Amino acid sequence: MDRKLAFFDIICYAAIPFLIWNYGRESLGDYWAILLSTFPGIIYTIFRFVKEKQFNILGLFIIGSMGISTTVNLLSSTAESMLWNQVYLGLVYGIIFLLSILIKQPLALHMAVDWAYLQGHPRKSSRKLFIQPQLLKWFQLLTLLFVARSLFMNGLKAFLLQTYGADGYGKMLIYMNISGWIFTAILSMGFIFISVKINQYVQGSNEMKVAAEK
Repeated sequence: MDRKLAFFDIICYAAIPFLIWNYGRESLGDYWAILLSTFPGIIYTIFRFVKEKQFNILGLFIIGSMGISTTVNLLSSTAESMLWNQVYLGLVYGIIFLLSILIKQPLALHMAVDWAYLQGHPRKSSRKLFIQPQLLKWFQLLTLLFVARSLFMNGLKAFLLQTYGADGYGKMLIYMNISGWIFTAILSMGFIFISVKINQYVQGSNEMKVAAEK
């Protein structure tokens, strides 16, 4: 991960929200302090997508999920109900990833297609390549990692909520961000692994074509 991006991730996803929660809860109350602490991350994420021109399936999914999350937060009556609604919503996203596996349209594959497009490769040809059985199975497994991430992260959040309640939101931010970065590293390694498999597959296919022509 780029050090500059990692620094801004820490600032916008952890440091600023923690400061808003820690110093704003007395004057604003738990509900508004938690709600306001989500906005730096939302604004930063939108800025990243606009700057990097990643308005694709993945980008729209993330922006859409943020819009839904913000709506749910605004409709929640208390700080604790807001946090519980975030847990439930997070599990719904995990189910969406699981369903994409079951219908053999893993979201990790579509993310890879979007990334390949940013590198100058046509979406149609990338998808035709990635959907090959030898590669599809790896995208299925990688998408399963997203499901595991959803179960772990939201399970952890539910546990912290039961243990500390809304008063433990500061601790929750720390634990959630650390576990989030760990999963990001694991998923990044997964995408790197698949890129190696793709290169091996393409190289093998080219060698077979050359041998057939001879």
